[in-house]
Amino acid sequence: MANRVRRLEAHDHDALPEIYRQAILLSTAEHYSEIQQRAWAEQSKALQPLLSQGHGFVICNAEDQPLAFSLRHPHDRLALLYCHPTAQHQGFGRRLIEAVEQEAKALDVKVLSTEASLISKPLFEQLGWLVSWREELRIGGVPFLRFRMHKQLQRGY
Repeated sequence: MANRVRRLEAHDHDALPEIYRQAILLSTAEHYSEIQQRAWAEQSKALQPLLSQGHGFVICNAEDQPLAFSLRHPHDRLALLYCHPTAQHQGFGRRLIEAVEQEAKALDVKVLSTEASLISKPLFEQLGWLVSWREELRIGGVPFLRFRMHKQLQRGY
């Protein structure tokens, strides 16, 4: 079934670094320089170990080829959220975030956190996430701005 959210499986892992790269290289020019895009995209080489450690979701096309994915790692952090440029603006990011939130709630996670880019921050805010703080970091020696965000899933007792 095309475009349904399903659990991320090991056989999906090989396709995800390219989705990551394409999303960065073809969808971020409005907010990031070419130097920033290249430095960020280079991080795709380090995804495989993270994919094996985390728990995530994927949305695939009719041929079961991944179009978008999310990853929760560790248990209380949404670590990755990427959508191939040809599949953007179709609600996939929203659906993947909601799937991560539902799973985290079922596991009794009280608060989820993430690091949001200038691209993803508005979507997280639409879904009720709050900025904890703004931070500057370097990726491959190149400066970036991102936002530490959180969402309370369950009220404390």
